[in-house]
Amino acid sequence: LAGGREHLAKSAEARGKPTQLTLRTPLLNDAELALIEANEQMAPRRLSTRFPADLPGGLGAAIDRLRAQAAAAVEEGAHVLILSDKPDGSSGPAAVASELFIPPLLAVGAVHHDLLGQSLRMRASLVVQTGQAWSTHHLACLIGYGASAVHPYLAYESVLNWFNAPKTVTARKAGSLSAVPSEEAALANYRESVEGGLLKILSKIGISLLESYHGAQIFEAIGLSEDVVSLSLRGTPSRLGGMSLAELEEEGRMFHRKAFGDAAAPTKLENYGFVKYYTGKEHHHNSPPLTKLLHKALEAAARGDAYDQYALFAQSVRDKSPTCLRDLLEFRSDRQPIALDEVEPASEIVKRFATGAMSLGSISPETHEALAKAMNALGGRSNTGEGGEDPLRFADNRRSAIKQVASGRFGVTSNYLTNADELQIKMAQGAKPGEGGELPGYKVTELIGKTRGTTPGVGLISPPPHHDIYSIEDLAQLIYDLKSANSEARISVKLVSEVGVGVVAAGVAKAKADHIVISGGDGGTGAAVWTSIKHAGMPVEIGLAEAHQTLVLNGLRSRVVLQADGQLKSGRDVVVAALLGGEEFGFATGPLIALGCIMMRKCHLNTCPVGVATQDEELRKKFEGQPEHVVNFLWMVAEEVRGYMSQLGFRSMSEMIGRTDRLSVDPAKLHAKSATLDLSPILMSAQALNPESPMFKTMAQDHGIADRLDFKLLPQVRAAIDAGTRVTVESPIVNIDRSFGAIISNYLSKRHGEAGMPAGSVRFVLKGHAGQSLGFVLARGISVSVEGDANDYAGKGLSGGELVVFPSSELDESIRTNAHDHMIVGNTSLYGATDGSAFFRGRAGERFCVRNSGAVAVVEGVGDHGCEYMTGGRCVVLGSTGNNFAAGMSGGIAYVLDEEGTFHRRCNMEMVSLSSVADSQADMAELRSYVEAHAAKTGSVRAEQLLSNWEASVGKFVKVLPNDYARVLAERAALSALGGGASAGKAQTA
Repeated sequence: LAGGREHLAKSAEARGKPTQLTLRTPLLNDAELALIEANEQMAPRRLSTRFPADLPGGLGAAIDRLRAQAAAAVEEGAHVLILSDKPDGSSGPAAVASELFIPPLLAVGAVHHDLLGQSLRMRASLVVQTGQAWSTHHLACLIGYGASAVHPYLAYESVLNWFNAPKTVTARKAGSLSAVPSEEAALANYRESVEGGLLKILSKIGISLLESYHGAQIFEAIGLSEDVVSLSLRGTPSRLGGMSLAELEEEGRMFHRKAFGDAAAPTKLENYGFVKYYTGKEHHHNSPPLTKLLHKALEAAARGDAYDQYALFAQSVRDKSPTCLRDLLEFRSDRQPIALDEVEPASEIVKRFATGAMSLGSISPETHEALAKAMNALGGRSNTGEGGEDPLRFADNRRSAIKQVASGRFGVTSNYLTNADELQIKMAQGAKPGEGGELPGYKVTELIGKTRGTTPGVGLISPPPHHDIYSIEDLAQLIYDLKSANSEARISVKLVSEVGVGVVAAGVAKAKADHIVISGGDGGTGAAVWTSIKHAGMPVEIGLAEAHQTLVLNGLRSRVVLQADGQLKSGRDVVVAALLGGEEFGFATGPLIALGCIMMRKCHLNTCPVGVATQDEELRKKFEGQPEHVVNFLWMVAEEVRGYMSQLGFRSMSEMIGRTDRLSVDPAKLHAKSATLDLSPILMSAQALNPESPMFKTMAQDHGIADRLDFKLLPQVRAAIDAGTRVTVESPIVNIDRSFGAIISNYLSKRHGEAGMPAGSVRFVLKGHAGQSLGFVLARGISVSVEGDANDYAGKGLSGGELVVFPSSELDESIRTNAHDHMIVGNTSLYGATDGSAFFRGRAGERFCVRNSGAVAVVEGVGDHGCEYMTGGRCVVLGSTGNNFAAGMSGGIAYVLDEEGTFHRRCNMEMVSLSSVADSQADMAELRSYVEAHAAKTGSVRAEQLLSNWEASVGKFVKVLPNDYARVLAERAALSALGGGASAGKAQTA
């Protein structure tokens, strides 16, 4: 909306005629801006953000003048203020050359806050017309600081310039740009792209409406001083200070001199190398020269002579142009250096190293396995990432020690969790906080589809939030779930470096995590587009220091291991991270370079020319990496660490942790901009905050699982599991009995692996009120029947077992008869289920079957968001649903009883299509089998009623089928008919 807003408490008569316009998009084109300017009712006022270059007071005076003009215009009745840096064209190029402009973000922020301070803000909207905005991030910033709409006139002119350029004209004539037949189409494509990027930004913040994002200021600043923040970005965290208003003005004047100075103006815009590396331009963490030095060091290591070559690599890392905060620091020590042979050996240091969470899919199988082999050889840890892992790897040196549990829950089964030394909950990703993993369909091969429990060829997105974590208590429950599923594994939580991460880390420690990862924003990702990782995430140094300091202050540091993860690539990086509080250290890009990555930045396109980050079979043949390359690289890093420890007088890594007194700012590394930073917040001594606190983990967490119901019942079923025979156990259950079945599933998985046992081999007949996570990762062969009800997360991660819940016989008969009107299980049931079956005689709460990838579920009604992000399996709903059913559903099938004929209003139709079950004999037969099973297992009156008049009942069922899934099934059926490819049947169970 654009325009003025009257007080909501006023009557309609008092408010008068409406003074608002509804805008279809916040990105205005020329015609839309012209319409706003011509609307007399809006009384629009154009305010120029340009100012004379010789204006006394410069930028600050220009902003003050603009604020005064804006307030006066609103007082005079303007309902739309257009802040414009576009020359009006009446005064000629000479006048333009003598003018500067206020940066649009400073302009809109200053006016926004000034009008708020004068209680005038609700009377008018701000529209920004600027040549300085062209990307999604620019648009997001302007809207986030108060703009209702933006007109990026220079971006539009650039699009037209591209369209009419000779190369573009030639390409269009050759037919390679048929999708852009006209200038209008080119402009529309640009606008659609930027709008899509803005929607993605909203989604990762968790905001549905642009109105909620407008003026919300959900940003953190790096490198801006307090005078800038208080003027235009009031309330925005800027923990390290930075450039002042005067320094920003000088930067603007520098560009002005470049355009209008004595030297001839450039005929072509300069490419500063912000995305792709260019020699002599923006310095990148991983530049081609640096990559070549590492490759040469590894070649020398293969010959047994690595020291000199690695020293050149390490020196290049140390002496490069500063690209991160640690580059601005130097070591200092009042200790005497010690002999190198007195320092902890490299064989112990490398045990603190882990490779990053790079999933099978984002990188090739060969790369994924090479990393696992290397880390197992070193005694460190490799990480599966969120894509699961082939069970065939569990028994050999290809096994990843860290098994990640992300929001998508891809491949998370009892056997997967059992075969881990560490279970990592991925709360977020440092390189792109707020976004889940993303894998385009062309990267989802048969192997990846099988491993993730999804359909090959169908793209995958991990929803940003864990649907079972909406509070710290929910996180504590998942930690408890995972500890129950593998009591021998330590539980890790991956957090991102952001303001407030210290408080979050303290909560995570209290929630009984054993290990915390602080992930910085400098890392990469093997499947996401560039716009996902630019302008996202914060330096690891800020988050690591804050987390360490807060944990020490609150006496929690002794409970958890703290890992630093953020473009570490040298021994110096490791030492700085240790001095800031890190105990363990994550490496990702470095090991990939060691395996042959040449930083082509084509990971998301599946065209990696060296086979590192592609699923293309031909390109994978070009992979030449060996585990020994990673072993040698990390061993050399560890030896470099030892060298620094010797110089600083530390005999062990533990002695170094948190010793920020051994760090100081290096004056030689500072330039005009970086010299404005205040690094004292990250160099603060945590020990001074709490002198009695240890600086590293010294004690084990008490997860409180030893006295749970699983352990009490395990002795009664252990012999049957060992022998592969059948057993039935009866027991009461109460709501403090959480995660029932996980511990027993863990024991069964240790004995029988992924195959499990025959269905119903181990039966538990329970009566009462089950606690949270009933049947968590229930393994194949275990059946749990509950007469009563169950709390949230019933059947979460179901892994082949059977779960049945039905009302107590002690309830009133009318309740049992009308169970479909009453709740029987709580929210988020069957989240991330991979296999097995569940029958619930009654209604389930919200988010039923979210991310189900292979289980069959029958329930008698669900709340909102049913089958969200489902990728496989079947869901049968014998009753009503809430809103937003099937949002993000890309696989599997749902059958929904639609007695009122209104289900289509509650179904999210973005990715699915609806049809009548009665249209297909196969569908009718499949549905009937599920309803009959439900009646037999639960005694459901609802199911029996439907079966008693099946011909009439089946016509009321709607089939929900994802469009991409239908496409793949059709393609496979066609291939099968021709005698090749996978069968349709295999596709249905993928």
